[in-house]
Amino acid sequence: MKTFYKFATSALITCILAAGALAQTPLTTLSNLTEGEGTITGTGSVWNGYSELVLIPGASLLGVKSATTSFYIGFTGGTTADIGNMVLYKTARSGNTILSVSKVKFGGVSNPSINLASTAVCPVQPVSVANPCIIRLDPVKPALSTLNDYYLVLFFTNDGNNSHVNAAGPSTLQGALSGWYIQGDETRIKAKGTLPGGNNDQPPYFLLYVTNQ
Repeated sequence: MKTFYKFATSALITCILAAGALAQTPLTTLSNLTEGEGTITGTGSVWNGYSELVLIPGASLLGVKSATTSFYIGFTGGTTADIGNMVLYKTARSGNTILSVSKVKFGGVSNPSINLASTAVCPVQPVSVANPCIIRLDPVKPALSTLNDYYLVLFFTNDGNNSHVNAAGPSTLQGALSGWYIQGDETRIKAKGTLPGGNNDQPPYFLLYVTNQ
């Protein structure tokens, strides 16, 4: 079994504080809900018109008491990330039928345009592998259950900005998270619909950590 690291790990805190993700979050109360990604390596890809789907297995949840769940996504390049929609799908364990759909938001909207060149968003400039920008999306309710699996899906709009966006991963050390990407918008599937196939058990590109706040 892999070792569980809390955010109290000094190297991880240094990395995230550099990006400003935890500026208003007390470190003493922040805990991983599942084992996240390790080393940030960065990858350059053309993301315009693509969706990333990330599996958060219920079996990997660590039983930390939590009323909400927060997702942290990371960038290592680009000036603007235009996200067309973000959702969280819930399925049965190892299932592919969607039981429910929850909107995921940043700044109160599910289709944010994230200014990666702004020091208000990414305090250390320019954004790079050495200076990753790690952003906390708005917390979602209810908390994740060990009885289900979950899929965080991000769709990047088909525009020029997203052709220059670099993700934070994949990490050379895989944690509990895995995923894949597909051309097209995969955030519009309704409850009782079926998830698209293609999970290749590779580390996610954008989703780095799943925490209790």
